[in-house]
Amino acid sequence: MVCPLFKKNSIDEIKSTEGTKIMNDFEIIPAIDLLDGKCVRLIQGDYEKKTVFDNNPVSVAQKWENQGATRIHIVDLDGAKAGHPANTEIIKKIANSINIPVQVGGGIRTREDITKTLDAGAQRVILGTSLIKDPKFAKKALEEFSKQIIIGLDTRDGKISISGWTDITTISALQVAQTMEKYGAQRIIYTDIAKDGMLSGPNYEALQDLAQRLSIKVIASGGVATIEHITALTKLNLDNLEGCIVGKALYTNQLSLPDALASVR
Repeated sequence: MVCPLFKKNSIDEIKSTEGTKIMNDFEIIPAIDLLDGKCVRLIQGDYEKKTVFDNNPVSVAQKWENQGATRIHIVDLDGAKAGHPANTEIIKKIANSINIPVQVGGGIRTREDITKTLDAGAQRVILGTSLIKDPKFAKKALEEFSKQIIIGLDTRDGKISISGWTDITTISALQVAQTMEKYGAQRIIYTDIAKDGMLSGPNYEALQDLAQRLSIKVIASGGVATIEHITALTKLNLDNLEGCIVGKALYTNQLSLPDALASVR
């Protein structure tokens, strides 16, 4: 059942985007997905289709920093599935071992979860499932923590997926994004699950359609695997497209982080 807080808006409410994307404002963010204390990647969010890339996530974070990353994206996959943070100690070790900020998502569904994750060293926390299950909590969190909150929109066929991508709702990403924008959200991460881990490029059309209807910052996630994919994102001409998250392509050496960073400078 669709939550009454999420209501469709008419097409005339689309916000226009003008001008050209300034490439050196575009942030490329390496991802570290944690499962059983290890750095892994899943295919389309399937926990049964995992590849372990490194047993030491701390060294992975240090590697990305040394190669020029300005931020690390951490997903607590255990936490996402369990419904509460599960890798807080590892996240704390990562945050303490590097000099760049980290943003963390996965199982963060209460105020205590938010403060626990921030205390572990996260600069930003990502809310996903809680947006759907308790929108009033999301509103309160945005009022209290403001810029420290990122809205995580994980979608399949345009519909929001929750609980570690194990449950698909009937609520559209646009409905949630517009509601959260009204609540004061300042940025979202848009992930197309069908593209995640497939190395086939982002869902440009869906990303552009969503971003054009918002004024808040948008970070693309899912499918980014080549310099061409990154360049295509910057050419979408979206002033509010802040950057993209890259995962599997970095771990399989299909994409070099220094080369990717150079392409947007």
